Amino acid sequence: MVEAIRTTYSVKEHGGRDYVRRINVELAPMEVEDFAKLKAEKIGTYVCFQETYDPLLYKEFHPANTKKGDYEYRLTVMDRAMEGGINDIGIGALLGLIDYRFEVLAMMEHAHHLESAFGCGPHTVSVPRIEYAVGAPHSENIPSKVSDNDFKKLVAIIRIALPYTGIILSTRENDSMRNELCDYGISQVSAGSRTNPGSYSHEEEQSGSQFTLGDHRTLDQVISSLADGGYIPSFCTGCYRKGRVGQDFMDLAKPGLIKEYCMPNALFTFKEYLEDFASPETRTKGFALINKLVSEVDNKKLKTKISGNLITIQEGERDIYF
Repeated sequence: MVEAIRTTYSVKEHGGRDYVRRINVELAPMEVEDFAKLKAEKIGTYVCFQETYDPLLYKEFHPANTKKGDYEYRLTVMDRAMEGGINDIGIGALLGLIDYRFEVLAMMEHAHHLESAFGCGPHTVSVPRIEYAVGAPHSENIPSKVSDNDFKKLVAIIRIALPYTGIILSTRENDSMRNELCDYGISQVSAGSRTNPGSYSHEEEQSGSQFTLGDHRTLDQVISSLADGGYIPSFCTGCYRKGRVGQDFMDLAKPGLIKEYCMPNALFTFKEYLEDFASPETRTKGFALINKLVSEVDNKKLKTKISGNLITIQEGERDIYF
């Protein structure tokens, strides 16, 4: 894994700029010394889902003779990650295995524990619902199915309970649901995802999917939709590289001060995307959204600085961030 991270970080754009600015990892639980190795490779957020927080039902869903079958080892993985120096972690549960209300409460308690023990709660919370997968009987007969209305409710509850935390929504959900949930508190979405091995290299390969996709839109289509809703599609990695991570990030996020960095940096990375990758239609609406949002900035000094950086990006400069 360390070799893969190094290889990915080593890829450069024309002009020698880093092509990949920050790698987040979702890996099985490991020991403190292994997390220290990941920290040394300058990863971003470490993510691992508990699957279910119910210790009794966990045993039914996971074979006892495997490492994943050890409930407590998985539950304490974030403690080991933070002890190993990881600043930002992401938690989650697979919704549908048991009553979603227990899972949401358990995630809140997990966040509270991390706050108490390390002074820093989760950087992200993920809320995947079970979707059909070949060879997974529970996906064909979901034990405790979460309705659309309950799903919207639990997203809103997590947002109220953890206002400083990013809530991640995958392409398991359809485009209509994903668009609506942005209004309820979702702050991070994937796009153009594939879940079957090798499918990014061989698009025709469709076997072995981890789950069935609900949103089949391309990245550009998702970006276009977010712009239609007035949202800034952000690719920002500024906080990681400026050292605004862990408790330092939380100290800015909880009182809302992080917006002084997030909004400008989001505009800069959105501008980069529009210049380098967007379709003509998305580019047009994106530029219009940027102009509108800049015009609404009250701080004249900040507005001037943002406008200047946007012009610099238009002229070819990249990777500008506060």
